[in-house]
Amino acid sequence: MDIHQVLLKYWGYNSFRPLQEDIIQSVLEGKDTLALLPTGGGKSICFQVPAMCQEGICIVVSPLIALMKDQVENLKKRGIKAEAVYSGMTKREIDIILDNCVYGNIKFLYVSPERIETEIFRVRFEKMNVNLIAIDESHCISQWGYDFRPAYLNIAHLRDMKPDIPVLALTATATPEVVIDIQKQLKFPEENVLQKSFERKNLAYAVLQEEDKWGRLLKILNKVPGTSVVYVRSRKRTKEIASFLVKNGISADFYHAGLSNDDRSKKQNNWITDQTRVIVSTNAFGMGIDKPNVRSVVHLDLPDSLEAYFQEAGRAGRDEKKAYAVLLVEKADQQELTQRIIDSFPEIDTIKQIYQALANYFQLPIGSGFNESFDFHIADFCHQYNFKINIVYNSLKFLEKEGYLYLSEATFNPSRIKLEVNKSELYEFQVKHPHHDLFIKTLLRSYGGLFENFVRIDEFELAKRLKTKTEKIEEALNYLNTLKVISYLPQANQPQLTYLTERLENKNVVISPQHYHDRKEMAIKKMESVVYYASSTHKCRSEILLNYFGQKDAYRCGVCDVCLERNKLELSDMEFTAVSDQIKKQLKQNPTSMTDLVNSIKDVRDDKIIKVIQWLIENEKIKPNQENLLEWKK
Repeated sequence: MDIHQVLLKYWGYNSFRPLQEDIIQSVLEGKDTLALLPTGGGKSICFQVPAMCQEGICIVVSPLIALMKDQVENLKKRGIKAEAVYSGMTKREIDIILDNCVYGNIKFLYVSPERIETEIFRVRFEKMNVNLIAIDESHCISQWGYDFRPAYLNIAHLRDMKPDIPVLALTATATPEVVIDIQKQLKFPEENVLQKSFERKNLAYAVLQEEDKWGRLLKILNKVPGTSVVYVRSRKRTKEIASFLVKNGISADFYHAGLSNDDRSKKQNNWITDQTRVIVSTNAFGMGIDKPNVRSVVHLDLPDSLEAYFQEAGRAGRDEKKAYAVLLVEKADQQELTQRIIDSFPEIDTIKQIYQALANYFQLPIGSGFNESFDFHIADFCHQYNFKINIVYNSLKFLEKEGYLYLSEATFNPSRIKLEVNKSELYEFQVKHPHHDLFIKTLLRSYGGLFENFVRIDEFELAKRLKTKTEKIEEALNYLNTLKVISYLPQANQPQLTYLTERLENKNVVISPQHYHDRKEMAIKKMESVVYYASSTHKCRSEILLNYFGQKDAYRCGVCDVCLERNKLELSDMEFTAVSDQIKKQLKQNPTSMTDLVNSIKDVRDDKIIKVIQWLIENEKIKPNQENLLEWKK
């Protein structure tokens, strides 16, 4: 089948979105390709379609377990065989999946970057008939990216093992230096970037100075109908703000990573199906959710970077209809952001203390733990060792960036079972244990493939079918597990901490002072870009964002808060720029009176010059000095 037939058969679309077809053709020609598509631009189609057009398996490297699971489930629903390997799975589960990728007909294997360097993966990878290596969120490979993950650097080793297999790197957010670095780290033989403009013409950006943020939020939601996402940093505030909105007649709910999987799924589904209008969330919400009709995204706190802001704000208006991205700021916000950056760089000695405390917490002797995963209760750990949660969290992130361990998001792993005996042995067991016969028959009727693979089960559903309690089902499964008739892996819903190296003596834990300093400098630079965006009153918001991502030929959007103020002047862009440039040149040389300044500018009507001067004064670009002469504000 050609790419259009594949698109129609499996996804039901008659045509590709802009740039998708170019990216797919580049991949099919065997070229290494970096694709930059904005959030909601349909990145997954770009590797799924070409992989379906060719013999063999596509390896997809992805950083988010929840996203991997979601994509695997979506592919299976379309009749496409897909599997995922990530931290928290047993060695036996991984073994079976990888064997199926070598000898079976699996089309997609999603793998977390931390798994790539394991011996079990590398041995099987060499045997696989791979047609494409796709790297999602590829900005994670660059130390200049906003979410650097050292494990991503291991992807280059896959290239060494299969040098003729094309690589497709995908991201929604990358600055020019990150674009260069991604290609360098992935060993592209030549530069090949396919990029859709980051410009979102239907999205109106606004920054509003506001002391009463909750009151202003209410006004925005009453003025802009339709679905909305409200982002805040604190889990506690998600609940408080959602309650405030409900009390004021707006259908709202809260969401954060600390909720149970059932709660998160329910809240997410209610919002997607428009039963809930507004979701108030931490940045845990939104990744992988493609809801096209979001009319507004409101941030009540300054983000850590413009990359994060652009991605979150970009969840509005994916249907190409008018939408709004609003950032509410007050005087204290800049100070809070600065403190957050300081807190995110604990002292090196503190980071090493926490590494040692982790070994004690998990009772790991020196030399053990390599590639092992543990359920991690951060609150319990902090209570036992008297650490502050934010210090521990930021220390773990630093240890992650140095490649020692990886802390995954809380993720729901449903219960899984596999039969460990063959059919004749199972029959003999049923004859000898007749009180387990009905239970085993129910398992076999309810789930296929139990003799070959680990299969997800639902204890609650089994209890309903057998008209008993869930606890009784769990007891039976544990009993069969003890007798080694089955392997039973009960469900889990905890963050996982995975050791990427064996546990080291503290003196051997090296955190480079230069790396530490460079990362701190980079974090400060990103913070300064956010502050500039939030405090600028003279430059188009869209233009600032596009310039940040390397689009230097960007024009005024005409619809952001800054442009709307400029529009009131009734001057064209060319006229405004020409007059303001002359004013700037004049005032930088000498402070000048209003009359002399107006008279110094030729070939423009006086009323237009006065409007530009007034605008520049209101936006604090020029100010009167003690002698009442106008001067350019430095």
